[in-house]
Amino acid sequence: MPNPPISSEGLLPGGTLAVVTPSYLPDRELCSDLNRSVLEMTEPDVVHHIIVPDQDFPAFSGLRGPRTEVHVAREFLPRSFVKAPGLNVWINAAHPWPPIRGWIAQQIIKLAVVSRLDVDGALLLDSDSILIRQTSLDTFRKNGRIALYRAPDAVDDTLPRHRLWHVTARRLLGLDPPPTCELADYVCWPCLWEPPSVRTMLQHIQNVTGRHWSTAIGAHLHFSEMMLYGLYVDEVVAGMVPTVREMRGIVHTAEVPLSEAEIQLLLSEAPHDKNVVMLSAKAGIPLEVRRRALRSFLDSSLGPERGEVQ
Repeated sequence: MPNPPISSEGLLPGGTLAVVTPSYLPDRELCSDLNRSVLEMTEPDVVHHIIVPDQDFPAFSGLRGPRTEVHVAREFLPRSFVKAPGLNVWINAAHPWPPIRGWIAQQIIKLAVVSRLDVDGALLLDSDSILIRQTSLDTFRKNGRIALYRAPDAVDDTLPRHRLWHVTARRLLGLDPPPTCELADYVCWPCLWEPPSVRTMLQHIQNVTGRHWSTAIGAHLHFSEMMLYGLYVDEVVAGMVPTVREMRGIVHTAEVPLSEAEIQLLLSEAPHDKNVVMLSAKAGIPLEVRRRALRSFLDSSLGPERGEVQ
């Protein structure tokens, strides 16, 4: 049976920008802080889409409002995806092996959500992020156009997983295997996608692989949605989009906890044009330590621009 084309009908309405956040119960409080900052630091037509496992919906339903929609993950996965009982793994009846790990399924969900948004830009923010300055689609424009984050030659021998992500993305897109030299990196926090480009990218994957795009992606063990989108825009669309080398975020990605003083140092030493702070939930930073450090930074550094932390 041929794969259905990627349609632009029946899209989720919105303004120029939407925010997309996959979350789950252990990150409920972090997600609440993020949601509060989105409502404060974005324009009134921006909707925050939060996607959670079915069983976690009751815990997040209190966040729903005129500008916050809470969805269950099942809405965005094909019917052929079946959750393995008691495991963070999905089985795709259309391609049972390998099983789809939760992390890969989450990326498939992000792609599916963004492909269904009727907005010009979708800002991907995980629960462990918070907006600290007023943010709009113009934040991500260069010379009047939405820019792509691209760090030339940033993927070297110290980032073997990034190289694997390159291999997978290039295979899905029908591109030649990566050269052995350093490669561009497209992984960033925050990350902005253009939904029309996501739709054409998913259609391109179906044309290349002959499979539904979610089945094609789920068949791989190593995958990055940001690498996929970056390579599509950079090498398939090829030169039509301006690029930037600097992220708009202050980030701590290491799975190592930081003290309150260390967080404050990280924030104080960052350039003053950042819009997002991302402190990885996997770092194990206690919630109150995180909140105190962010509150202190916002109070002392940003004045009237400040976001809000509980």
